[in-house]
Amino acid sequence: MSAHQYDEGHTVAGWAGTAVATVGAALTGVGVCGWAPGIWTGLAVLVLAVLLTWVLHLAGWGKAPGPRPVEDWPLRTRDLAARAGHRDCRGCRLAGRRQAPVPAAEPAAAPAV
Repeated sequence: MSAHQYDEGHTVAGWAGTAVATVGAALTGVGVCGWAPGIWTGLAVLVLAVLLTWVLHLAGWGKAPGPRPVEDWPLRTRDLAARAGHRDCRGCRLAGRRQAPVPAAEPAAAPAV
């Protein structure tokens, strides 16, 4: 069992994207303090962080929106359903991966009296 009680989205995609974004933010901060190429370099690294996180999500190292079952919480668990696309996921929709919409349930007919 994991040390935390809730699924907070700890995934390879999340950790890698956060690490690269931290470097990008630091470079941008150094650029603001006086190193002129730092601003543009930092912004480029931030864009790279977004793209890296998205690619890892599409490769199955992210997670679908919403909570996951407890057995899927470990970091090394790969999401095999990512290839078909996650329902209500903007990243999957941007990649052209769309699941068929859930058919609306027909209302039950009222019993005849």
